[in-house]
Amino acid sequence: MSRTGCRYGLLAPTLEEHRRKPVLLQADDIPTGLIAVMEVRREPHRWWRSLGYFRKVKLYSLVFGLALTFLIMTSYVLSGDRKRLLLTPSPYHLPSLVSQGPFPFNITTSKDYAGIKLVVESITSKVHFSARQLPDTKDLMQSEPHMFSVIPRKFLPDVKNPCWYEEHPGNVTWYGSNLYAHYSRRFRIVFDYLRRSFWEHLHRHGDKHYRMRCLPYFYIIGQPKCGTTDLYDRLRLHPDVRFATLKEPHWWTRKRFGIIRLSEGFHERYPVDDYLDLFDMATYQIHDYLRWNQTGDPDQRKIIIGEASASTMWDNNAWVYFYENATDGEPPFLVQDFVHAVQPDARLIVMLRDPVERLYSDYLYFGIANKSVEDFHEKVSESLQLFEACLMEFSMRSCVYNTTLNNAMPVRLQVGLYIVYILDWLTVFHKDQILVLRLEDHASNRKYTMHKVFDFLSLGPLTEQLEAEITRSPASNTRRPADKSLGPMLPLTKQILQEFYSPFNEKLAKVLRNDSFLWGSGEKIA
Repeated sequence: MSRTGCRYGLLAPTLEEHRRKPVLLQADDIPTGLIAVMEVRREPHRWWRSLGYFRKVKLYSLVFGLALTFLIMTSYVLSGDRKRLLLTPSPYHLPSLVSQGPFPFNITTSKDYAGIKLVVESITSKVHFSARQLPDTKDLMQSEPHMFSVIPRKFLPDVKNPCWYEEHPGNVTWYGSNLYAHYSRRFRIVFDYLRRSFWEHLHRHGDKHYRMRCLPYFYIIGQPKCGTTDLYDRLRLHPDVRFATLKEPHWWTRKRFGIIRLSEGFHERYPVDDYLDLFDMATYQIHDYLRWNQTGDPDQRKIIIGEASASTMWDNNAWVYFYENATDGEPPFLVQDFVHAVQPDARLIVMLRDPVERLYSDYLYFGIANKSVEDFHEKVSESLQLFEACLMEFSMRSCVYNTTLNNAMPVRLQVGLYIVYILDWLTVFHKDQILVLRLEDHASNRKYTMHKVFDFLSLGPLTEQLEAEITRSPASNTRRPADKSLGPMLPLTKQILQEFYSPFNEKLAKVLRNDSFLWGSGEKIA
């Protein structure tokens, strides 16, 4: 199916049927609810098509309509809820999921707390962790043929990092067309340097030239607002660790689909070659060590490359636009299927925190304007009701990966359902390949968590001075002063969220065999 102009329901049998019934889905010939509707439209709104209609309307009607539109837009802008403006170009055209008017619950009152508590109880009664069906490798390769044509099945045996040589065709201009160069002037400067020194770092064999390419040795895969930036900043100080030119390329989850921001629709797809370019600064060093140290200082060959996109573990929102063969609304392919297929020995690091506090931090960080504990109340209430509506018709995994639901919820409840993602990653990667840390432990004892990371990545020992620099430096990406002034969430909101996340945390603690992932109510992050 083409990305351009596609418009379909999550379970709609055919495109034509969906066009006839754009609001409802068909499952076993029974119309299902609105929560599962997936409707995509890339082309911009063509307002000129409606001009003929307006000509037929009296002047006072047009003026009234324009005034009403202006008031609506003004209210959205002033409320900071710009992402839901009807005039914002977006691939998502979501019909109302509830009845007209405000949501029925206001969790600031005891009476309405009883109502939302019933919603939470309804959700927790439907929590079920089912096994997913793994895709065949041949299906993955058919889905992303270019990726598998560029990345080989085996890597160089002489380096710790997964690297290989590819033949250089001779007349290709490198880096100039890299789409990541659009990010900022700094990236363009890096690519200019790589282009100027490109020929110095080619390997010659006979009459052919070869270019070294590398994938990351390890990935910091999640979660957002859980301390991944701080972990990244500390790891960068280790002499054997290098990172991509860009901290969060988001290639596996977004850029390879052409997604820059979900609200902007689709752009040109980023090829795997552009992604690999981000590691070339470190690749040059690995290549130089191989070229000048053939005899051997083994320490020169221990450099490893990392990548730290906090969306890698959980964000599969693009699947619905590209993969049609879904079963009961569940993605046929997940990000980890592709990562494992090209790099089965990858090392994965996950940083988690109390999902209740993570959600509040996420709200404070990504909110635009008019943030308050009361507003957070209402957004939590609305999101819980949307999530319950989905579970009335679909499985837990279907709702967690439901793109329309994820974009409709005003706060990202699903990101804190850690166990759903962990279990799905464990379907393809061995448990020993995934290190799961807690932000609370990292905040209270950075030396302990960093040593766990060093051991996990098989990094060599450090001098006392360098270790002190890595473990004692101030925390990165802490809460902004303006957000701190809002104070903690209301106790009622916290209680509701604790009840919501409780069954997921219990399963997580059981799988990881660590009761600290139950998150006691008294834990604080310094």
